[in-house]
Amino acid sequence: MTVTGKATASVGGTVVASTDRWEVVEGNVYFPPESIDKKYFSPSSLTTVCPWKGTASYYDVVVDDGGNRKELPAAAWYYPDVKDAAREIGGYVAFCEYI
Repeated sequence: MTVTGKATASVGGTVVASTDRWEVVEGNVYFPPESIDKKYFSPSSLTTVCPWKGTASYYDVVVDDGGNRKELPAAAWYYPDVKDAAREIGGYVAFCEYI
């Protein structure tokens, strides 16, 4: 379901993603790929499989806010090759609830 308004994801006081249009699936906000600040994201080796969405790939999120470094392993995920049933979130990024 496409939602409009303002959505942000932050670590401490650092915004790592911001958008005015996003998708909601199973209660998770999925940010468009262009809305994430890629300097805070690095690929994780973790993958998981959802039977109807496909294989999820993960990002580690790392923020260094004035010497206060926060590393959040596998804190964000996306479906690079999403199945047809979830095509609206293909490439979109969701975050663990602690972000």
